[in-house]
Amino acid sequence: MGGGAASDMAVQTLGRSGFQASGRHSLFFPIASLLLLFLTIAGFWDNLFTDVGQPSNSDPKFIVHGLFCGSWMIALLAQSLLVNRGNVRLHRKLGMFALVAAIGVALSTIWVFVVVWKGWALMTPEVRANRLLLPSYALFVGLGCRFRRAPEQHKRFMYTGTLFMLEPILARAYDRLLVPFMTGLTEAQIDAVFLPTLFAVWVSFFLALFAYDWALARRVQAVTAGALLWFASIWAIVLAT
Repeated sequence: MGGGAASDMAVQTLGRSGFQASGRHSLFFPIASLLLLFLTIAGFWDNLFTDVGQPSNSDPKFIVHGLFCGSWMIALLAQSLLVNRGNVRLHRKLGMFALVAAIGVALSTIWVFVVVWKGWALMTPEVRANRLLLPSYALFVGLGCRFRRAPEQHKRFMYTGTLFMLEPILARAYDRLLVPFMTGLTEAQIDAVFLPTLFAVWVSFFLALFAYDWALARRVQAVTAGALLWFASIWAIVLAT
């Protein structure tokens, strides 16, 4: 983020030609980020508003983890909006805050994992998957930082990296947004519907990026395809063990 007129001109040029897609396509990342933030707030609505006295709200590891995860989702939306407006300079300044949030997400998740560890064999598939998806999140966000001067790769790494950490959000959103409407189902039936619903929503975020890539350039970016392949490989490992 060097100074000087030449650097300033490069930033301005990159903001106009590299970061922004044309027309309606430029709205994909802000809309996707807004939806992710909505699911986060909806899923943890009770922690935030309706049941603030619950035990997890006084547990340091969950407080720290929640603050960092919420900060990351807010930063993701803010960054996508800044890029959409062509404000690359502020986008890059805010990037340091986002990096701190990302590191906090990774470290606080490790803290939670260590404390609640009960052995691989006792975990449900989605809980086992999270143990492998956390380093995947860290890797993809790290690659996003590495390719911060390559806008198309950068934003896809950040977006798909975020998708790797979605399971707790989607699980909580399922309980808050869908279960109240399943009054005619038994608890066993509600549990049986959970994983198919989880996968349908989760994968749809990846497929939406595929559709965006295709609409933008009639091809799928390597990062987009690689992220979904990585995601599928992790689940293949989890289901095979």
